Amino acid sequence: MALNTYEDLNDIHMDVLREIGNIGSGNAASALSSMLTSPVNISVPVVKIMDYEEVVDALGGPEEMIVGLLLRLDGDVKGMIMFLLHQNFANMLLMSLLGEEISLDKIDEIGYSAIQEMSNIMAASYINAISAMTGLSINLSVPAMCVDMLGAILSVPAIHYANISDKIIFISDEFSSDNIHAPNHILLIPDVDSLDKIMENLGIEL
Repeated sequence: MALNTYEDLNDIHMDVLREIGNIGSGNAASALSSMLTSPVNISVPVVKIMDYEEVVDALGGPEEMIVGLLLRLDGDVKGMIMFLLHQNFANMLLMSLLGEEISLDKIDEIGYSAIQEMSNIMAASYINAISAMTGLSINLSVPAMCVDMLGAILSVPAIHYANISDKIIFISDEFSSDNIHAPNHILLIPDVDSLDKIMENLGIEL
């Protein structure tokens, strides 16, 4: 039986999503390590099905300043993926790439471009892992980046992807390099037909 909503996902489906999160985050960490030319470790991802309000509460409330990068998914899998980066993650990138830390509310064009490029590489690594696992062709748009309060950033996918689901796949993990520990949060919103394809191509009964 095909999935009709995100609520139809059972424990087996969630295990698959955790494995996707684990491999995707591992690939992203490897890409990050190569770019920073230093080892980057990754924690085991936690995967949950949540609504937008729950995500806002989990990440510190609507006024929390954060970096959001939104990329559209197309091809065999349609939907979106969004990376949410906190100040200390931005600091880890900017210190390694530019040799300085910059407050999110004072980030300049060079810092902005550095974070955008790094996040684009991480997103591509993440999606390539899903594509390799499933054999599905997945295309990524150019990332749209915004530094703003969390409530404002999440209003964008909440409005534009309301036709897909009011629930999202929330993947939370932590990157660490030297003495820096940086939480990383990913919102994955494939449409339900795409979820069907992912599960079917991995041999999971629906």
